[in-house]
Amino acid sequence: MLAFETDCHLFQDCGFPAPSVWSFLFEPIFTVGPIEFNKIMLLALLGTALILTFFWAAFANPKVVPGKLQMVAEAGYDFVRRGVAREIMGKKGEPFVPLLVSLFFFVWVMNIWAVIPFAQFPVTSAIAFPAVLAAVVWVTYMTVTFRTNGFVGGIRNLCVPSGLPKPIYVILTPIEFFSNVILRPFTLTVRLFANMFAGHLLLLLFITATWYMLGTLGGTLYAIPAFVFALILTGFELFIQALQAYVFVVLTANYLSQALEEAH
Repeated sequence: MLAFETDCHLFQDCGFPAPSVWSFLFEPIFTVGPIEFNKIMLLALLGTALILTFFWAAFANPKVVPGKLQMVAEAGYDFVRRGVAREIMGKKGEPFVPLLVSLFFFVWVMNIWAVIPFAQFPVTSAIAFPAVLAAVVWVTYMTVTFRTNGFVGGIRNLCVPSGLPKPIYVILTPIEFFSNVILRPFTLTVRLFANMFAGHLLLLLFITATWYMLGTLGGTLYAIPAFVFALILTGFELFIQALQAYVFVVLTANYLSQALEEAH
């Protein structure tokens, strides 16, 4: 839902069109068999194309003295490489830098659609996208765990912390299994989804309220503070969008760091 999708205004005998779950549902643009292509999928494809185009343009002809585009791309890559991979995983994190960079920029761009005019929708507020990203992280996490430690060692890595009295493992092992194997992809999904869903809902509320209260002098006086709050929330949402992308890759790096630890 966008603010201009309603002609209803205050004092016009019509109720306030409050945003709700239906604000996250879109009619298909076109259908191919059982597959419906809607606005969310379009934004995801456009975002992916923008990321690929940006990095291709930046690194297609790299120079020793980088131009502006290459400098920005290198700064973004180096931020994830040094600030996340090396900081959390050390030298072992080097092979995973491309994955972490890809996840960071994909999540960030999918989030930032929320404040782009005419797009105005964060792709990650549709739970399927965070769920697929979390599944990619989980599969990588499990693969690295068992590749590094073998099957028995991988089970011990996931479920059996070292250095504890043996009777404690009766209780702790199931808890560790549930936390590391089942709960982690769920929390990774919900954390990103819930933040983007709630943020978008708040933005819609104040933008819709601004539009709803326009049309009369009395209503316009109420619309001004609603518009100011919408601007403040937009700035705050920009911060949250980047923060959630950062948190997602930090958690991914933490999981991979644990997977690379040898079981004892």
